[in-house]
Amino acid sequence: MTYVAIATLSISLYLLSALLIIRYIDQIPTSRNSYQGMPIYLAWGAVSIHVIYTLLTFQHNKGFSFSFFSTASFVAMIVALLLLMAALKKPVEKLGVVVFPIAAIMLALALNFDDQSQPLSVYNWAMTGHILASIIAFSLLNIAALQAALLAIQDQQLKSHHPKRFIQSLPSLQAMESLLFQMLAAGVFFLTLSLVSGFFFIEDLFAQHLVHKTVLSLLAWLIFSGLLIGRSRYGWRGKTAIQWTVCGFILLLLAYFGSKLVLKLILHR
Repeated sequence: MTYVAIATLSISLYLLSALLIIRYIDQIPTSRNSYQGMPIYLAWGAVSIHVIYTLLTFQHNKGFSFSFFSTASFVAMIVALLLLMAALKKPVEKLGVVVFPIAAIMLALALNFDDQSQPLSVYNWAMTGHILASIIAFSLLNIAALQAALLAIQDQQLKSHHPKRFIQSLPSLQAMESLLFQMLAAGVFFLTLSLVSGFFFIEDLFAQHLVHKTVLSLLAWLIFSGLLIGRSRYGWRGKTAIQWTVCGFILLLLAYFGSKLVLKLILHR
């Protein structure tokens, strides 16, 4: 199979999974045993094929491409994989309505806007660990941000006493909040590893193209860490948790993709 065929198959499975999740939403609420498992099986297939595509392009290019769309596709793949792993024990599969189409779009863009690869072999083990920790942290906090957005919609609709079927199918607000903070704690752990490894192992950390990334990442870390401390000591929850999570993720999004977007798509560097 060609690269295009492999990517197209993964994209199709992602989209079909998302459509089926929407189709079977009314069958999800009371028992996970009664939930139609086909969307999740399709999503596992999509992620598996996405991984194969990534490995094949890595082998073909003799390195990983750190272009904007290739990196976004890789992050989207990790987010989808983490979501499916979480869905083995937690009722989070409905987030696939957002995650899987985004993964499909990012893969399609990476397929059509390929760029020069930069081999990981040029990096030592410390830099490789820093890159991996950064990607995992961003992916976990991405899911947390989606969870926060969903929690905000759920809270608003429950207060209006006219929740839609999708909202009725979600776990309780307490369960959703608990899951949110679990995701945040895991994300902060890997973000801490990323920042510490960056300070210790990146020789020119404050080079011009890294200054804003470092500052924004530190601000995001402070926000997420402050939220976790506030949750533990003062019982912060609800709107406070949602707003802090979204603000922290926006800063992290700008840190990870802001400069790359400007340099690659606007300045063409």
